[in-house]
Amino acid sequence: MSRNLGITAACLPGISELDALPLIKDAGFDMVFAETSDPDMICRMKEKCDQLGLFLDFVHAPYRGVNDFWVEGDAYLPLWQGIKDSIIGCERAQVPVAVCHVSSGWFPPQICDEGLARFDELVNFASERGVTVAFENLRRDDYLDVIMKRYEKEPYVGFCYDCGHEHCYTGSVHYTDLYGDRLLCTHLHDNHGRDPKDIWADGDEHLMPFDGNIDYADMMERLHKTSYKGALTLELVNEYQYRTLSAPEFLKIAYERVCRIAALEPKTS
Repeated sequence: MSRNLGITAACLPGISELDALPLIKDAGFDMVFAETSDPDMICRMKEKCDQLGLFLDFVHAPYRGVNDFWVEGDAYLPLWQGIKDSIIGCERAQVPVAVCHVSSGWFPPQICDEGLARFDELVNFASERGVTVAFENLRRDDYLDVIMKRYEKEPYVGFCYDCGHEHCYTGSVHYTDLYGDRLLCTHLHDNHGRDPKDIWADGDEHLMPFDGNIDYADMMERLHKTSYKGALTLELVNEYQYRTLSAPEFLKIAYERVCRIAALEPKTS
């Protein structure tokens, strides 16, 4: 299967998402996702993507403070406004999907009716605008499962698969087996898994594929069994261990790595 290959437009520190687009196109990528929640910027990115021949696949809505959704009071409102802005940007730019988180950390507040009502409002806000919310896997598979089951029959709710989060947080839980029929987009990166000496440490390294120990052959085997025909999309940033690479060097290697992943997909007989 021939898939589009993508990367986050926020992959180059010091270079705006808008200015990164020509560099991403030159490296060979077919698509990007946006990490801004500014509706005007989302529209500008969509316009520039159209000019370059890139596809703006989805917008990653803000998520810091998501646990406030599960707490009484108004602390959740700044994040809620940011998510709303992302959805409004998707509607205006005709971007089909906004990616959202459902919890943060190993010990989020308890699931409660008030929190569920806020997610109901989020889903309703998006569906009224023709935008699908893709909920992403993080540390707690139980919180995601509650949300996915709650909106099991909602056509404007789907799943965003993050292979790095799966590997370093929930290990044996294979999310494409669970939600593959609702899969809308991917976040691909690498790490070394959960540290058995410190199980609460954050192993989410966001390494280039094949710089950690994720079994991408197994991942692609599972992905191939789903109905997902969409892109393979990297969630990487040129910092930390890659900061000595120039932007074109970083993107060149990143593109080569996602091509290696794509080549692992089983051939359709």
